[in-house]
Amino acid sequence: MTDPFTGPADQKTIILRAPAVGATRDPFDGPGALPFDAAEAAANIRVEVDERLDRRSFGTMVNDATVLAFAPAMPMKLIEPMEAAPGFETEVGPATWGVTAVGAPNSPFTGKGVTVAVLDTGIDATHPAFKGVDLVQRDFTGTGSAKDTNGHGTHCAGTIFGRDIDGLRIGVANGVEKALIGKVLGGPAGGGSDVLCQAMMWAADNGAHVISMSLGIDFPGWVKELVDTHGFGIPAATSIALEQYRANIRLFEQLSNLLGARAAVAQTMFIAAATGNESERTANPPFTINVAPPAASAGIVAVGALGQTPAGLKVASFSNTRATVSAPGVNVTSAKVGGGTTAKSGTSMATPHVAGIAALWAEKLTQQGALNPVLLQAKVIGSTTSSGLAPGSDALDVGAGLVQAPV
Repeated sequence: MTDPFTGPADQKTIILRAPAVGATRDPFDGPGALPFDAAEAAANIRVEVDERLDRRSFGTMVNDATVLAFAPAMPMKLIEPMEAAPGFETEVGPATWGVTAVGAPNSPFTGKGVTVAVLDTGIDATHPAFKGVDLVQRDFTGTGSAKDTNGHGTHCAGTIFGRDIDGLRIGVANGVEKALIGKVLGGPAGGGSDVLCQAMMWAADNGAHVISMSLGIDFPGWVKELVDTHGFGIPAATSIALEQYRANIRLFEQLSNLLGARAAVAQTMFIAAATGNESERTANPPFTINVAPPAASAGIVAVGALGQTPAGLKVASFSNTRATVSAPGVNVTSAKVGGGTTAKSGTSMATPHVAGIAALWAEKLTQQGALNPVLLQAKVIGSTTSSGLAPGSDALDVGAGLVQAPV
C-alpha cells in the first residue's frame, strides 16, 4: 500500500537535525532556514534516517525547530563511464593528459597534509597506486567490505591521489597521505540519498578537507520504479518524484552549507560532484540536460567534462550543463581494479581532477595560514582558465573554465 503524500510505504526519510540549536531559530522559519548561529548548528548537526514517517509526523517536523531539512530518500546511481565520441585524442607522456592539462606537474604542491574523501564504489586497496596511503575505509552498502568490485571508485581515487604507475603520473594530488573511502554504491543497502548523506557526515567527522562524489540521483529510474513496482500512474509518479527531487536538492544544500560552516569549529571542507552524463550533443536532434543532484545543490562544485580535440579542449558530448567548473573527462587513464591502468570517460572522471586540484589549493592555503571553505572554493573556481578551450565554448557547459593547480 502506498501513500500519495509520502510515496511508497517502505520509503525512508532523511532528517538533518541540530538538537542544540532549537532555541536559536525563529520558530516560524521552519525547515530550510539556517539558525542564527550557523557555526553552532554545524558543530551539532546529525543525519537521521526514519524508516517510515506518516503524514502527521511530517506535519510535526515542519514545526520542529531542531529540524533543519528533511527529504524522502531517493535512489542514487553511479554516473557510469561513457564511450568517447569520435574526434577526441589521448596524449601519452610522463603524466596523463588530464593531470598535465590542470597544471599539476608544474605545481610545487602535492596535497601533503590534506585528507580527501571518495564516496563511490569502494577501492582496490592493494593496487600499487595507493601504496603508502592511509586508506580509512567504511562500507555503507551492506556488503561488509569497502572492496571495489566495479572499478569506478578505484579509477576516481587514482586520479585524485594515485601514485605513479609504470612511470606514468595518474594522480593530481599524489602527495595525499590519508584518504577516506566510503563505499556508497554496489551493495544491498547502498544507492540511496540517505546513505550518501550519512557518508558525507562520516567523512566530515573524520577530518575530510575535500569530498569527491561521482554519482547522482536516479530521477528517471525512480519514476519507473514508482510506476512498475508501487503501482502509481505516470502523472502521479512524476509529480511525487519531482517533489522528492526538489526536497533532496534543498537537503544537500543545507548539508553542504553546514559542513562549510564547521570550519569555525572543525576542518575546512570542499565538495565536488559530477554534473552527469545524460546529455547527447551528437544525437539527432542533439540535446543537453541540466546538472543533477547532489551537484545541482548550492555549495557543491558541479564538474563538467572536457576532451582533447585538434581545435582545443571541448565539452564532452555527454556532459550535462550548468557546470561550476570543468576538467578532463575523456579518455582519462587511471588505476584499474586488479592492477595496472585503464582509460575511462565521463563527468565521473572529471570530478576527481577537481578534487585533486582542491587538495593542492588546500595545502597552499594551509601553508599561508589562510585555509577556510570560502577561500578554498574561491581559489579553485577563480584560478580556472579559458586558455586552451575550443573556440565557442559555452559557459553553461564549461562553467568558469578549466581548473588549474596553484603555483
